[in-house]
Amino acid sequence: MSTTVIQYAGFWRRLAAVILDCVLVLTLTAPLLYLVYGHHYFYWLITQLDLFNVFGLWDFLLTRALPILALLIFWQRKGATPGKALMHCRIVDSQKHTYPDRNQASIRLLAYVVSSLPLYLGFFWIGWDKQKQGFHDKLAKTVVLYTPDDYADQSLQELMKQVS
Repeated sequence: MSTTVIQYAGFWRRLAAVILDCVLVLTLTAPLLYLVYGHHYFYWLITQLDLFNVFGLWDFLLTRALPILALLIFWQRKGATPGKALMHCRIVDSQKHTYPDRNQASIRLLAYVVSSLPLYLGFFWIGWDKQKQGFHDKLAKTVVLYTPDDYADQSLQELMKQVS
């Protein structure tokens, strides 16, 4: 008989997941933005202090709208973004341990604003909280679980079948 131990994903693991997601988004969007706008877009970008300025329609779609839509879809269908999946994390409802529904995903996304004020305290709170919840997790009633690949209960034969 095996007992399931719940492991919450901590601050550093979740930060690494966000960095991986940002690298992925930049890798996909930067070449497209270069094709659409050329190098002038990147010169414009480094001079901007206002996060709400947009260079044009494609800038808005590729850097704001599509990443937000992707977050919502990944959270609802997979329980994780690619970065979280690579870090063996998944977002689940704090009670049912199912993937977030549309409302939870939307609340979680909007609550990122709350987590960023003041001085990103809601994100840093993950480091102190017993269940490793940020403010956005608490508001959306979600937790992020650490789910490492664990093969300890499988026999050598079963593991060899997976390889071949």
